Amino acid sequence: MTPRWKFWLIGGLVTAVLAAAIYFPILRRRVKRAARLQQQSEEQARRELTQPIVVNPGDPRVKTKLFWASDTIDSTLVPVTVELPLSNDPVLRSKQVLNTLLAGPVDAELRTLPPDALLLAFYLLPDGTAIADFSEALATSIPSGIVSEQLAMNSITRTLEANVPQVRRLKILIHGQEVETLAGHLDLTGTFVVNTGSPQSPAADKTPAPAPGPLTPEKAPGKLAQPERKP
Repeated sequence: MTPRWKFWLIGGLVTAVLAAAIYFPILRRRVKRAARLQQQSEEQARRELTQPIVVNPGDPRVKTKLFWASDTIDSTLVPVTVELPLSNDPVLRSKQVLNTLLAGPVDAELRTLPPDALLLAFYLLPDGTAIADFSEALATSIPSGIVSEQLAMNSITRTLEANVPQVRRLKILIHGQEVETLAGHLDLTGTFVVNTGSPQSPAADKTPAPAPGPLTPEKAPGKLAQPERKP
């Protein structure tokens, strides 16, 4: 091989290495983006198949208060008001607000519930006790820890409290079964108090929800979702 051919060969190899160094990171980002979009598409398809929710365009649009995580104070909820067409039927209305809560806020980092969690069923007993049956992802995909588990439960109970006054207490099931804890810490064997008195109007509460945690009963604010033990 002549020196000239060696020069061209080495030059070609260097060019190929440089091109690969530039192109591979771009390709990797495109692959990750495509995988993320595919996952989002699959999640949306799964939601459409399992949640044929009851949105009647004829329902009046109502200012609905949803509780998501604060972007300024850690482990705290803040109300976000959006307009939704809501049914007057408390069961359908509960499904509508909870599915909107599950869909999450615009900023995904502020969501309180796992993105793959689904509301499978919702029932309301005559005494005001609601039963919400969630998919297993609510327990398996949520970060384990009392703070994240309490924050998730508070977002559910406070959203129901603000929008469905007929719900007095809430029982959580996972895939149709009673479980002892949400993800290892928060007790799910009892019911959670939602409404204890006259419900507030959506515009009345402008203060952030209290930070969750292992508070003592004497210090626990009234808004916290505390399990109500059966006698």
